[in-house]
Amino acid sequence: MIKFLQSGGKTTKYLLGGMLLILCGSMVTFLIPGFMSDSTASASGAVASVAGHNIQMADVQSTAARLVQQQMRQGYPEFYRQMLMQQSVPMAVNDLMQNEEIRYECDRLGLRVSDQELQDALRTGPDGPYFFPEGKWVGQEKYEQMLRNAQMTPDFYEQSLRLGLLKQKLFATITAGVDVSPAELQKSYKEQNTKIKFDYAVITKEDLEKQVKANDTELKAFYAKNKSKYENSIPEKRQVRYFVIDRKQAEAKVTVTPSDQQQYYGTHQNQYKTQERVKARHILINTPVPGPDGKVDEKAVEAARTKATDILKQLKNGADFAEMARKYSQDSTAKDGGELGWTVKGQGQMAAQFEDAAFAMSKGQMSDVVQNSFGFEIIQVEDKEDAHVKPFSEVRDEVEKAVKAQKAGDWLGQTVETAQAQARAETLDKAAAKVGSQVVLSNPIAMNDSLPGVGSAPDFTQAVFSTAPKSGPQAARFGDGVAVFEVTRIDPPKTPEFDSIKDRVTKDFKSEQADHKLQTTLQEMADRAHAEHDLRKAAKEAGATVKTSNLVAGKDDVPDIGSMNGQAREAFNLKPGEISGPITMGNKGVVIALTERQEPSAEEAAKGSDEVREQLIERKRQQEFGIFLSTLRTRLEKEGKEKIYKSTMESLTKGRG
Repeated sequence: MIKFLQSGGKTTKYLLGGMLLILCGSMVTFLIPGFMSDSTASASGAVASVAGHNIQMADVQSTAARLVQQQMRQGYPEFYRQMLMQQSVPMAVNDLMQNEEIRYECDRLGLRVSDQELQDALRTGPDGPYFFPEGKWVGQEKYEQMLRNAQMTPDFYEQSLRLGLLKQKLFATITAGVDVSPAELQKSYKEQNTKIKFDYAVITKEDLEKQVKANDTELKAFYAKNKSKYENSIPEKRQVRYFVIDRKQAEAKVTVTPSDQQQYYGTHQNQYKTQERVKARHILINTPVPGPDGKVDEKAVEAARTKATDILKQLKNGADFAEMARKYSQDSTAKDGGELGWTVKGQGQMAAQFEDAAFAMSKGQMSDVVQNSFGFEIIQVEDKEDAHVKPFSEVRDEVEKAVKAQKAGDWLGQTVETAQAQARAETLDKAAAKVGSQVVLSNPIAMNDSLPGVGSAPDFTQAVFSTAPKSGPQAARFGDGVAVFEVTRIDPPKTPEFDSIKDRVTKDFKSEQADHKLQTTLQEMADRAHAEHDLRKAAKEAGATVKTSNLVAGKDDVPDIGSMNGQAREAFNLKPGEISGPITMGNKGVVIALTERQEPSAEEAAKGSDEVREQLIERKRQQEFGIFLSTLRTRLEKEGKEKIYKSTMESLTKGRG
């Protein structure tokens, strides 16, 4: 269980840096090593093994599902889900293996993550503002609910945080000796701060497509040549008969008696138990965080202690605690007079030092100065409650909802099982009538279509399209219900005839011709410009317009070109008067003639090199760490500590396919 920290901690630079590593994917992606068979491991569901730790099929599937979900949020249509899942399986295996490699190496090097470090990461990481809005803990129940909404358990989330911190420590250890020379710094500064001005002629594929003409003979020849491209491009469709049983029906069918509620309440006492808790205020005086060298300014620490001691004296002499908190407390609770709300004992809402002091006091008492990882604090207990079970009268509505949901779930499961059995033994219509539902006959549907009463339900359509012909009635979940269905017709995927997709073939033909024309026209324009030493003349002959840029650096954008850090970066290698070769940028191409170049002087580069030092060192660290991880995997393979089980992997990828 996470030991949550008290309010008011500073967000330290090194923790923030670590958190950037925590929830992202693996830093470097590597090829999966050669497969090795192992029937014993395969039988147990292991997909791979790293240093004695088996990576199970279930973990691979859940990791791959998360990767797919991330991609689907970028706007992919629903029918891409299965293809993305198939592609994500080897990526998931790779990520899970790399995680175990990092754990193994950290253990070998003696790198650990303490509970205190984990606490700090939870509060100061990217999700800290959600779990600690305005510095106050949201509570264990809401914390778990937020994670459930993100399809995570507290254990999974907290293990992810711990792994991220381990990655950070390993990264720091491996890259500690990385440095850059003065020459490298000056060179990098010069590259970043050189500015150029140029003429450029742009040719776009869109303009060239307008010039492409096509007759039926050419289009039919193109279709015949590329028929494999159009093969089965009319997707499979299926027609189904189905009826729906949803949760609303289930809830309408069940009743909750007072006896049911009392029985549930009696068997779920822990669910309604309130632990010992205190309501408190505090005043926090922060201490400085360690510097880059890990040392703390002891004089500043003593100054904070002295300030806290002086505040305590004023409080003992009758000063109002809330007013003193508003005036002196150095955290987000200051505006509320230091109010922290209720803290439950043993739930890790606050640091151990706070709990030890607060729960040792009675209502109305005030502590001495207490030191914690953030600084010095003074605590006042406003109220205190012993552990107890909430009375039934207080939780009656909550109990009724829980019992109803439980009964509805049981009814739904039993009813669907019975309905499916009756549909198989008799007919779908009789089974539907018995549960008061209506059978619906769908139109032929594709994988991403919606259905009346079901809506857009990927799990349901996946079940429909996975059902073998003549399989009889099946049941599949969707949202808050279940549908019992039978497939009545299957229209297999088809390859369209030329006439039915002539417009698509025409578009593809023009696109291919324009691609070819773009390359040849661009090359001819560049060759002509070099021969004549005149870009404008060559551009006019090619039908292109010449434009002139502003004075730009590598980080700048230029109209019709975009970022100068892309393909157009080549322009920075030119001298005034020189003309580039053809530069292709997706659906356009450009030829550049440099007219002006401004470079920083050696003195400016020497003075400004500190500006690029951090980013240059960070780039080299990333490269160094990537090489280390690659080497680590190779070493573990050679030592026989890492393998992938071929049979399990094949069954996993085949199942997803």
